[in-house]
Amino acid sequence: MEMSERFAANLIRLRRAAGYSQEDVAFRAGIHRTQVSLLESGSRMPRVETLVKLAGALEVTPDTILEGITWEPVVRTSGGLKIDGN
Repeated sequence: MEMSERFAANLIRLRRAAGYSQEDVAFRAGIHRTQVSLLESGSRMPRVETLVKLAGALEVTPDTILEGITWEPVVRTSGGLKIDGN
């Protein structure tokens, strides 16, 4: 699973758990609904500002939306972006 796919899955899960539509989240976050759609499809990754707005709209912390996405420093030939579920 790629980072954008994990982010999308987290966003969809949290939005549905909150009982919000994409339009609801977009309105609450002050962003366009199309942007929420692109994020949920895995086509885009948010800027930090958008991540914070989404977290606020969903009443969670940004790290909740980033659940399962971690970084390990590159050491020789190992390390890098790690996505839980691979």
